[in-house]
Amino acid sequence: MNMVELRQLSKEQILMGFVASCVEDVANRLGVDYAEVYRRMDAVGMIEQYLMPFYSTLHTESRENLTTSLIESLNRWETEK
Repeated sequence: MNMVELRQLSKEQILMGFVASCVEDVANRLGVDYAEVYRRMDAVGMIEQYLMPFYSTLHTESRENLTTSLIESLNRWETEK
């Protein structure tokens, strides 16, 4: 009988997975490469000032609503910068 080894992810790994999935979801919705979305989010500080600090709230949103909100926020942050 083979035993499956379960690994516990660190908080940082979970957070990085969440950020990566947000970037990918926005890129898919916009029909652009994820690297472009990452560059745009990074340029306005969205990852470090929004996604990471507010993970505990943001990850409870539906993916559809979160993606829509992130696109709107990204556009607004770029306009204000």
